[in-house]
Amino acid sequence: MDFLDISVLTRTFIAVFVLADALGNAPVVLALTKGMDINERNRIVDRATLIATAVLLVFSYIGQTILDYLEISIASLQIAGGLLLLLIALDMLRGELDEPITEQGRDIAITPLALPLLAGPGTLTTVMLLVSKSPDAHLSVAIGIVGAMIVTWFIFRQANRVADFIGQEGAQIATKLLGFLLAALAVEISSAGIKTLFLT
Repeated sequence: MDFLDISVLTRTFIAVFVLADALGNAPVVLALTKGMDINERNRIVDRATLIATAVLLVFSYIGQTILDYLEISIASLQIAGGLLLLLIALDMLRGELDEPITEQGRDIAITPLALPLLAGPGTLTTVMLLVSKSPDAHLSVAIGIVGAMIVTWFIFRQANRVADFIGQEGAQIATKLLGFLLAALAVEISSAGIKTLFLT
């Protein structure tokens, strides 16, 4: 039976929200939906958020099964996942995150908005790590995911206002601050894995 673990819920919320980088990606949403009216843009944002949330929730429940099938230990996943998150965080801090590539005819709600901007490999790995570390906290992880995606959805819905309010420099600052938090989280995850794998 699942129990509500506030610590796991909070960690999940922060990790998913930071990786989604809603403030930093608000200008990206505007760029991808340029020329669309507000209703069409909102429909794109709604679909992208729903798809990303569904992917993360499904992955949180089948993640342990995948680990068991591949015979990957939680400690190994922690180390690999922490390193992956650290690389993403360093890109955020250096302002070197790749710009999403769009192709004519592609459904931008699915890619690049839902995948990989909102539910990229870093987010999927983090969700799987949190569930692996707390196998009885599926409900807490699920609520954390949904909560983070609701806040992200709201910010994306207000993309025009957010972009106007914080400006390009503000978006860069937000991305760097979130990158710093993500780097700290990555170090914590990796160090826990190293301790388990080599020191116990």
